[in-house]
Amino acid sequence: MSSTWKAAGLTYNRYLAVAARAVRRSLKEQPRLQAEKRGEMDLRFAKWTNGKQGDNKSLANANASAMAEDVVQLHVIANQDPDNTKPYEKAASPIRMPANINGKVKDISTDFRIAASALDTGQLVKDPYFTLFEAVGALEIMDPKMDSGFLKPGESLEDEFKVMRELLPEEVVGLMDQMLCHEMAWHMGHPLSTSLFTSYHVDRLLWPEPKSLEDARFDRSGGANTGNGMLQIVLRAYCVGLIKCCNFVHRRIGTEHYYEEEDFVTNLYNRTLLDHVETLSIQELLDGAIRFTNQYSMNQNTNHAITTRLIFRQRLLHAVESDLNPDKDAQIQCWKQCLELVDELFDSHRVGMPVHEAFSTKIQRTLASSVPPRPMVDTTFVDAHAFLRDICRDASEVYKVLGCQGSSNILNFTYVFQSRKPERSIYVRCLLQSLIFHDMKVLGSITIAKLIFDDLEELVLPADILLDPANGNVEAPHDPRFQMAKEMRGLVLRVGDPFLDMLRAICMNRSRMRRMLCHLVLDWESVQLEAENLDVELRKYTSEKPLTEGESTGTEIWSFPLSSWAYYYKLRQMEWIVQLGFELNIYQNDELSGMYWYLSQVAGTRSQHLERMQTFANRRFTQSKRLSASQMRSLGRCLSFLDVALLETTATQWFAISLSKLYAVLSHFSLLAGRPEPLPYNSSELRHALRMKPFMQLSIPELPSYAEVAAATLVAVTSEVGGEGQSSGGRVSSTLDIAAEAARMARKEWEAISKLDAESARYSNCGEWWMESVKNIIRGCIACSIAIATTKNGVQYAECLSDVLTVEIPEAGKLYHDFWVVPKLSIRRQK
Repeated sequence: MSSTWKAAGLTYNRYLAVAARAVRRSLKEQPRLQAEKRGEMDLRFAKWTNGKQGDNKSLANANASAMAEDVVQLHVIANQDPDNTKPYEKAASPIRMPANINGKVKDISTDFRIAASALDTGQLVKDPYFTLFEAVGALEIMDPKMDSGFLKPGESLEDEFKVMRELLPEEVVGLMDQMLCHEMAWHMGHPLSTSLFTSYHVDRLLWPEPKSLEDARFDRSGGANTGNGMLQIVLRAYCVGLIKCCNFVHRRIGTEHYYEEEDFVTNLYNRTLLDHVETLSIQELLDGAIRFTNQYSMNQNTNHAITTRLIFRQRLLHAVESDLNPDKDAQIQCWKQCLELVDELFDSHRVGMPVHEAFSTKIQRTLASSVPPRPMVDTTFVDAHAFLRDICRDASEVYKVLGCQGSSNILNFTYVFQSRKPERSIYVRCLLQSLIFHDMKVLGSITIAKLIFDDLEELVLPADILLDPANGNVEAPHDPRFQMAKEMRGLVLRVGDPFLDMLRAICMNRSRMRRMLCHLVLDWESVQLEAENLDVELRKYTSEKPLTEGESTGTEIWSFPLSSWAYYYKLRQMEWIVQLGFELNIYQNDELSGMYWYLSQVAGTRSQHLERMQTFANRRFTQSKRLSASQMRSLGRCLSFLDVALLETTATQWFAISLSKLYAVLSHFSLLAGRPEPLPYNSSELRHALRMKPFMQLSIPELPSYAEVAAATLVAVTSEVGGEGQSSGGRVSSTLDIAAEAARMARKEWEAISKLDAESARYSNCGEWWMESVKNIIRGCIACSIAIATTKNGVQYAECLSDVLTVEIPEAGKLYHDFWVVPKLSIRRQK
């Protein structure tokens, strides 16, 4: 996703000019001439004499004539005054200012201001050869913040650091650690031009471009590498291994979905990261460096520090090279071996001596870097070590996804894995994407069709003829099974991308995940509508019979399995969008009540939908007379999934109701700090429309209006309180009683969830992370109950809660769970 015009060193304006010229030149002759005329501009002027306007003349032609006259005049002056002692006379150009040809610098600022003052407001004088690109470039010249070629007084372009100088073993350790810091800065999202490519040693290895591993040397003179073994053998092997590791990381991230300059910068600035060099030869180079280090006479601690770093680089190189190895146990072990050495790197860091002069931003001038020039990234070794440790730990855990069974297990693993703090690095997230879907296979062996069919079977079509694999073997077009197989193949083609995009969205950073879900939920709306039509079409092949609601009315209820499946995932994504708003601290404090109320509505809708799906699954179970063992297992898995999903949805609904009621009371008594002023562009109605914007185009569920949200969160409280006198404190307590009961029910439901085993809940291979999240939510339920009880006590002390109660809204990262913002309340005792 890198911008090619950036890599070429162009500004955006120059890129547009080049692109426009290329498009015009690609047209046929007649349209091309017309298009080129639109790009031309001709300024004309007229000379006024005695109040009368003269003829209109072309400014370009007048300048050309004036320049020709100047040339003639220069020849005359040169012949009459060879010593160049006479000043140059005024040129005939209507816009040119007098100049001096004696070579001296003249400040024309005053003359320019006088000339500019003669122009009217809005009047423009344009030279066809002085474009916006030249104008912006002129502003950037000699500006140290914009001009990457600007040299400060006393500064030179020559390298101030001698790459070939002798290095002490302690300096080698310091350089290795400094390069590791810059490598981690690149992983954090900084460009190579401000991190790793600021190293003189790395630059010497990569430029000029090495054709082989032998060419990747610090000394490009062609002589033999004799002496200076710490540099030529040890540091060179480490640098080559580091560059090759970056090559594999760059390749893995570049093949997956990410966001340029938001997550990662892939620009290599016309350098190659030794992608043509075999890894085996680099491993042998590292082996040779380890043997040299063990034979070198040095301090034992320094020897151990260098050896540890070389071995770590070997293991890391092997891990990133074989990151798609289907043998998950081998890959987990490989990353765990890297993790074991990370702490040894930190313990031996004090041995090293940093060489700060070996890194410089001057190298940016030799790169095809974008302007303005950027300062070098300064990442401490403590931060780099912590980030490296997280990468190794997360990479060793991400391979557990290969052991997931079923689409719901894959989805839950991805969601829980990405929800943990701190946020996963971009490399680990892209690695997770590759493990989930690569070469048109899911988890390396599952086709997309099988993934979709398994998910349909688990949710809405257990033991159903629509998913019978034998349908694909029927070749007679008039056979209903042939038509079923045809329609289901079309369904897979339609829903395959949205389903995989949902998994990809979860693999993004949390902000990008929410933005992607806001777009993706609209796609699932279309899927639901198309699936509804497909459900009607398939009825004539499946001979489905509807349910009858009531003997008197006789209303027929059809299952609509495919559209129900799409609706379920649409509702789940709507919940995620709202919940991520709490995690990302998007909502204002006075919006918390309304947004938790809306979350309870969405969760309630999903709960009702699950009950409907459960009804049809139970009917399938009771009406089926003869079922095979596999069909019984399919029905059991479906009913088990619906039970767990219904329990989780109900728990979410109760907790959201509790917090909505609590925040409604606190907001009514003006206890929520940071309430925005009633400005025209920041009204409650406008903010409600903004929060509902991702769901505006959805047909169902119907969006609540601002009046409905206000009635549910504010009007009920004000009517119970009793107006201005607030004489009815008992009615406020009744609202708090509803909140307390909801919190109690939420805790009960979440505790029931915590008693489930990971396999039944579809959290295999991530049960510990899931259970930790559930326990944190239970702690949040307990804290919510305490906050409600504290509010009740405050009502007993005073009629106005703001006199006795203080409220603190915890910041992000200090919550029991990121989705549940539970306030901390305390009572101020009145004297």
